[in-house]
Amino acid sequence: MITLYHNPRCAKSREALALLEARGHKPNLILYIANPPTTKTLKVLLTTLKMSPRDLLRKSEASYKALKLDDLGLSDSALIKAMAENPTLIERPIAINGAKAVIGRPPENVLSIL
Repeated sequence: MITLYHNPRCAKSREALALLEARGHKPNLILYIANPPTTKTLKVLLTTLKMSPRDLLRKSEASYKALKLDDLGLSDSALIKAMAENPTLIERPIAINGAKAVIGRPPENVLSIL
């Protein structure tokens, strides 16, 4: 079963979902803005993605600047906490299939986990 951390207001997220559905997949959608992942879930996602917390941050978000997350002295724990408390900071969409996960930017990246 494919899981998609999805924001229906995001064009890239909608495109990734459409690509999966066009190939016959009906992913389990997690509307992560309304139901933010916990810090524990984010740590698991980061491990599966093989990414650092800083790599998962959306640096163009106003909250990124407001929270001064560009401070390279911030710990991974602080960055993960910021994402859990401000889910718009999380890069999207995230597609997971078993032990494989990918950021859907560009949306075609989601096809690599099929």
